[in-house]
Amino acid sequence: MAEEPEHLRVTYNDVHNLIRRSAQKIAEFKPDMLIAIGFFPARVLRTFLKSPERKGNIPIHAIGLSLYESLPGMTAEQIGAEVIRTQWLGPESGKLLLGRRALIVDEVDDSRKTLHYAVTELQQDVERELAKLPESERDAKRTKFAVFVVHNKLKPKLAQIPADIPYYAGDEIEDVWLDYPWEALDIEEHDRLAEEAKAKKRQAQSQS
Repeated sequence: MAEEPEHLRVTYNDVHNLIRRSAQKIAEFKPDMLIAIGFFPARVLRTFLKSPERKGNIPIHAIGLSLYESLPGMTAEQIGAEVIRTQWLGPESGKLLLGRRALIVDEVDDSRKTLHYAVTELQQDVERELAKLPESERDAKRTKFAVFVVHNKLKPKLAQIPADIPYYAGDEIEDVWLDYPWEALDIEEHDRLAEEAKAKKRQAQSQS
């Protein structure tokens, strides 16, 4: 019988503070569009990216990608092995992306398969749209992408992101099972267990 993986319960405050601490560095990329795989982190990040230089909020666009979730029609072999697209930017996503500085936002970088899929597919959408333009205009209209994740797991990755794409992580963690608050049915119990685990960790550190 497989051993139960170690769980790390993350609270809303934990996520909020990791994003706050990451925002100054991310602001250097100057995103003018957020592409949310992780919806809550994207919304919090937008608050910290407000700038007097920009009129209005940075728009958030959502894409839905599933790797570990069981969806109708999926086989057991597909779960965890194949990224399934459940929502996209629309039929003219390439046109929407042209000339933008797009930051892809997700909760966790685990195997990196989901992020690799998102970057690859979005870049392909852009290239299809660029092909319709005169060659002299393409470089100016080519989309600049970057990636932000709240947590990056320190483990071998099964896919990669191009080296020229800026990558930001709120925290680097061991390969544990992350329990996010937006997945909890009982948020008070979730927060109680999270604080209990933190107290145990503080106690162990004080005794070492």
